Amino acid sequence: MIPNSLKSLDAFAEPKTDRESNGENGNVKLTDGEAQRASPPNNSKTQEQRVEALKQCLSQHHGERQLVILQDFPDPDALSSAWAYKLMAQEFEIQCDICYAGTLSHQENIALVKLTGLPVQRWSYQSAKAQGRDLSIYQGCVFIDNQGSTSQLTDLMEPAEIPVLVIIDHHSPQSNLKAEYVDIRTSARATATMMVQYIQGGLLDLDSSNGVHVKCATALIHGIRSDTNQLMQAQEDDFMAAAFLSRFFDSQMLNTVLQSARSKQVMDVIERALKNRCVYNNVTIAGVGYLRYDDRDAIPQAADFLVTEENVHTAVVYGIVHDEDEDLELVVGSLRTSKITLDPDEFIKEAFGQDPHGQFFGGGRSLAGGFEIPMGFLSGLNENGEFAKLKWNVYDTQIKQKLLRLVNPDGSMIHTG
Repeated sequence: MIPNSLKSLDAFAEPKTDRESNGENGNVKLTDGEAQRASPPNNSKTQEQRVEALKQCLSQHHGERQLVILQDFPDPDALSSAWAYKLMAQEFEIQCDICYAGTLSHQENIALVKLTGLPVQRWSYQSAKAQGRDLSIYQGCVFIDNQGSTSQLTDLMEPAEIPVLVIIDHHSPQSNLKAEYVDIRTSARATATMMVQYIQGGLLDLDSSNGVHVKCATALIHGIRSDTNQLMQAQEDDFMAAAFLSRFFDSQMLNTVLQSARSKQVMDVIERALKNRCVYNNVTIAGVGYLRYDDRDAIPQAADFLVTEENVHTAVVYGIVHDEDEDLELVVGSLRTSKITLDPDEFIKEAFGQDPHGQFFGGGRSLAGGFEIPMGFLSGLNENGEFAKLKWNVYDTQIKQKLLRLVNPDGSMIHTG
């Protein structure tokens, strides 16, 4: 089935002058303690009601210890939002540990964590599982800027019998996790904006003389900025949140983060993307071959670069990422678009589908998306150059085939020699 937004080539024509909205309504679910499925029933709650519901949830878990889980490759929106949650939880004497299973490779993310002292930890999935990390110290887990489907650590929670307490996210529904409190708003441009609204609602009294508060405010304004394309796709709520944070953030620190230089590895990947790109109906598709796990964030940066090309409104960049520590390979890809009528979440889900457990291989939000596809049995053995080349050609062709089925349905078949 082809998504409604992609049933004709009109979906990939040049953007119309009257830019249409994406038609998504904000999705919020609030519960009073009984676990419910994290799906988007309505947007009928006011912000005051959301604040009160989260306050009740935090009050019910006063004095506990919680694990805040981020996506494997957290961005500024996720990092800053998790920090804001941690500070709000402290008001209820809840101790939070923020963790992720992947890596920080984007230069701005590394600079943000180092300069602000953002309290985040890397938990390798295999080492956490093999070493039997003591999870019994946690009475609950929290998912911020994700819904569990983009974190390897999610699989550790159920066997350890750690209940999911809170989900706060702005991406489209991705999984079947149940939680006591769920706030999923696909109309929101950034989770950081949502967290600022909770702060404004009274869950945290920011103090400009408190160094930690100043650094968190700086991280939050960077999170809003990064997820709204430097505020160019920002909505009223984002501007209001940024205006509120303007009284607390450190502009010099933010400027230092933003001036972080691209690494040579990132520039090499951008060069490969430029060399290998093919354009179909104003959509550019580029495979960049093999990458080290630590260079994974070069893929979205390459997509950010390619989408700026003249007569291109959407860019998809992908490669095979090798994690030597975990002996794991993934096909990782990023989508960037300037076309307001293209729904990245719908497009990626339709292109790549689901795994045997019903989990989608990817998804997205307004104007951006990503996907990860485990290679399983075909992982490794790349020391054999001919085999590595053959494997890449197979995956490169298959990814293009799936994308072209939607981008260029009348001529999507790739003929190989």
